[in-house]
Amino acid sequence: MDLLSIKDPSFIRELTMEQLQELSNDIRQFLIKKLSITGGHIGPNLGVVELTIALHKMFDSPNDKILWDVGHQSYVHKILTGRAKDFGTLRQYKGLCGFPKRSESDHDVWETGHSSTSLSAAMGMAIARDIKKENHFIVPVIGDGALTGGMALEALNHIGHEKKNMIVILNDNEMSIAPNVGALHNVLGRLRTAGKYNWVKDELESFLKKIPAVGGKVASTAERLKDSLKYLLVSGVFFEELGFTYLGPIDGHNFDDLFENLKYAKKTEGPVLLHVVTKKGKGYYPAETDTIGTWHGPGPYKIETGDFVKPVNSPPAWSKVVSETVRRIAREDDRIVAITPAMTVGSKLEGYQEEFPDRIYDVGIAEQHATTMAAGLAVGHMKPYLTIYSTFLQRAYDQIVHDICRQKLNVFIGIDRAGLVGADGETHQGVFDIAFLRHLPNMVLMMPKDENEGQHMVYTAMKYDDGPIAMRFPRGNGLGVPMDEKLKTIPIGTWEVLKEGRDAVILTFGTTIPMAMEASRILEKYGVQVRVVNARFIKPLDEQLLSKILDENIPILTIEEAVLQGGFGSSVIEFASDHRYSNSSIERMGIPDKFIEHGSVSELLHEIGLTTENIVQKIGNMTKKIVKRA
Repeated sequence: MDLLSIKDPSFIRELTMEQLQELSNDIRQFLIKKLSITGGHIGPNLGVVELTIALHKMFDSPNDKILWDVGHQSYVHKILTGRAKDFGTLRQYKGLCGFPKRSESDHDVWETGHSSTSLSAAMGMAIARDIKKENHFIVPVIGDGALTGGMALEALNHIGHEKKNMIVILNDNEMSIAPNVGALHNVLGRLRTAGKYNWVKDELESFLKKIPAVGGKVASTAERLKDSLKYLLVSGVFFEELGFTYLGPIDGHNFDDLFENLKYAKKTEGPVLLHVVTKKGKGYYPAETDTIGTWHGPGPYKIETGDFVKPVNSPPAWSKVVSETVRRIAREDDRIVAITPAMTVGSKLEGYQEEFPDRIYDVGIAEQHATTMAAGLAVGHMKPYLTIYSTFLQRAYDQIVHDICRQKLNVFIGIDRAGLVGADGETHQGVFDIAFLRHLPNMVLMMPKDENEGQHMVYTAMKYDDGPIAMRFPRGNGLGVPMDEKLKTIPIGTWEVLKEGRDAVILTFGTTIPMAMEASRILEKYGVQVRVVNARFIKPLDEQLLSKILDENIPILTIEEAVLQGGFGSSVIEFASDHRYSNSSIERMGIPDKFIEHGSVSELLHEIGLTTENIVQKIGNMTKKIVKRA
């Protein structure tokens, strides 16, 4: 079938079973080919091909509302709604978004990127539908990993209480990004074997019929036994007790099963939960046999071998540098405990987990729980290392404020993927953490200029005992600098002058230091001497050095790969104002007041004007010295 000619999903309703299977095969081959070039979430999408086709055959999108939790499994949905022709631009600058995007299509009724939101949104849509007396189906599709999120459980509780008409599709592939954990995962595991109940029940009834009547005692005992078997073997009662009609588990790759159960669900009053078991990566052997999450969202790969296309001899990943340093320190300090919300692989903790299996906890997609659990560990005089992506740390804000900072607890937060992350786009850009952390009492916030300074910062954090401390580090690889053998602490709140200069000062840290250094070298050719300061402690500021700079009354430019509102630059201006430095010229460069979409990091930096060329021009204007375009 020519997937590029698809304009909307209505054509599916006319297809035969044979044609539907052909369509499934064509979509899988299309995805395997396209994603080998662009990269993307191949595993989740190969697993939902038949399910997505069935949903679009049985429901009338966009009149009926199909919501994709997390959204990284929406590629098949995008193909069926007329966007196959754009897959060459998937996750590319100004191209097709890797998640549902309302501005892309009317069929994308809910934008996602973080997990566990679809049920709450679906409940809101159901209430709106009923108030307006409309008549359409609302169908959230949520994975078993996302179902471990507290928000999803809160929504399940409310939906079941209100008895709103809704069909919840539980896409159970036993994985989120990495293998799922927790008691609810175990419940779903028992559900996958629920077919045993019918066989045991039938055998039991047959056996009882052969026993001569000996009074009510045997009968009541038999009924209790049957009830026990039901609760033991059919854990669907978990959802039934919440107020849902439970259907399943069914084979998510079998059209007959899907259509039969979806038809029944459409006729059922109140909330229905359809438990669909799928295989993540189905149809592509390397992805289908992945057991640790490597094929969840890889970059480009070779189709024939499954080998990933990566630079040769590249520096180590930042996540690896940080996790291995924590591992190294943990060998000498048995108080260290690592905590991750379903990101063991993403945060490169496999080595730590192998060496210290009793001192690492993957809590599932439960950032709030992870954060307060870290606080509890600190109360117990342990040294918790909470590793969490910047974009997901947003979900635990109250717990950071209330449970960690307020109690001044010694928790080390490793803020992974801080700054722009590129292809995952606006839902994943780690650009807000400075603004929502630096104003919190007792918090120390830092970011290293390279991986060598990064390992020393990890050591500093582990030796710090006066409250919470957080270190930001970017996505991707380090700079390849030499690494010191001996770890050392860095005095809290101290900056470092990287290059001297008398005409202006650049205050920056982390990923923007290289462009600041390059700008300073260019400006030097024009006779402008610019000092570059590694402002590695975002909070507390190096007040002694900053006061000295302000006393010189020379222009100051702050640069940060984070939002300007409430950011590092704002803290410098606040300090100058509070200490009555009214004559100093202070300007800021960073991320403007808007959400940054997907694209390569370099393209995004250019879009927002965070470039070496613009730094040169800015300093030229501030020093009143004319500088030609670099």
